[in-house]
Formats: sequence, C-alpha cells, structure tokens
Amino acid sequence: MRIRIIFSLKNKGAVLPFHHQKLIWNLIKEVLGSEADLDTQSFCYSGLKGQTKVGREGLHYFSKRVTIVVSSTDHAFINLLIKRTFENPHLTLGNLVLIPEKVEQEERPDFQETMKYLCISPMVIRNERSNTRNKEFIYPTTDQFSDLLYESTMIRMEKSGAYTPEEIASFYRFQIIPDVKYLERITQNEKKFARIYTLIIDGSIKEIRGYTFPFELYADPKVQEFIYTNGFGELSHHGFGMLDIPNENVEGRKVIHSVSDEETA
Repeated sequence: MRIRIIFSLKNKGAVLPFHHQKLIWNLIKEVLGSEADLDTQSFCYSGLKGQTKVGREGLHYFSKRVTIVVSSTDHAFINLLIKRTFENPHLTLGNLVLIPEKVEQEERPDFQETMKYLCISPMVIRNERSNTRNKEFIYPTTDQFSDLLYESTMIRMEKSGAYTPEEIASFYRFQIIPDVKYLERITQNEKKFARIYTLIIDGSIKEIRGYTFPFELYADPKVQEFIYTNGFGELSHHGFGMLDIPNENVEGRKVIHSVSDEETA
C-alpha cells in the first residue's frame, strides 16, 4: 500500500536540510509512539516533496502544500500511521509547521519483468558494522553493485515471511541496468550521484554511501512489487531506497482520508 500524506504548510519559506530523512523518521516515531517498532517494520518513505528553492542553509519550502510518500506491504501499519497523524492539529518537521490535510492512495502499477525506476531517496547497498566498507564507492554498472542489491533484496523478502523457499529460489533472474548517459552527464557537470550520509542507530553514528540515479531492473514481477512497496536496498525504514516509476499515473490516485472526513464523522 503506497500513500501520499498531504500537509498544508503553515510557515512558507521555512528550511529543511537537503537530506532530512532522519527528521521524517523521528516524526513518524513520535506520531506512532510505542505502537510500532520502526526498527523491525518493513516500509519506506520519501523526503518532503514540494516547491523549493536551494539556499545556503538547505531547502526553502514555498508551496502551499507539501507531501510525504509512505509505502509498506503492512496495511495495518499504514492505517495506524494515517490515524495517528490526523489526531494532531499540526506537526513539526525541523522548522516547518505541517497541518495534515488529506491522504491519497496510489494505484498499483502493472509490474513486469522489466521496469524503469527513479530514486526519490538514495539507495544504500551496504549496511555493515564497518563504516569503511559502508562508505566504499562501487560503480553502479559493475556486477558487484547488482549482486549486493540482489542479496539484500532476497534476505529482506525471506525475512518478510510472505514467500516460500521455492519462490525465493526462483527469483534468480536479477540485474540492475543504470542509465549510463545520466551517470556520464552528472559526472561531466561535476555533480554527484553518490554521497555519504550520516544517521544514528542505537546511539551510534553510522556513515553509509547512498546512490541516486535512474535505472532499469530485470527481475520477477513479485520482486519488482516488493522493492517498489518496501524500498530497494538497505535501511529503507530509515528513509533510503524509495523508488518511483517515470510518468506515474497521477489520475490513478484516490483520496482515502481527509480532514473533512473527520469533520463529518
């Protein structure tokens, strides 16, 4: 289940850091309290989406409304998040004051063996104790890059309990094909598609490398659906690895909750 939580922005012009996934994680944790253990929950989420301008301090948000996309195969988790979010007249994310307005559910894509994706949050391919290995740069066109994502995906799918051992064994067809022209263009313009990100897990600072680029994936449709719904790679529950499909069907969204629903209940 993939939803968009849409907020009215009370203080237009307020600033968030460029990478603010940990702020959103803290917000979700605060909203749910002890009702959900985020460290064991399989889900993913985007950064805050809206009209922004880049400033020295970070991203300045100037749109009337902003959106966070959240996705999980656990519908009960999504429904609880919606319920608890709308129990608050307003929420604070960094310096932004957000007023919950409505929730849209996205239409389920038709998953095929070949799918094209965009990264709307960085992909992490390693999550080990060693920060040195986690920060190692691996070029996306190498077999090692694809192999690490395959191993990560199979482990996560197996842990979910939703697939039989026979199904897991059948998911051997797997290859990620990055958009090479995009990678070359980014490099030529002296921009980055891979950066080091810092987060705190269990009181310890963790440094990991995240990658952001468009790609094509060859895999079983069930694998495609899993990574689209639960995130691709490591640390998806910390806001990494959320994907989108180019030319998404905006008309396929439907409102499933709004403030007006509560007012008329």
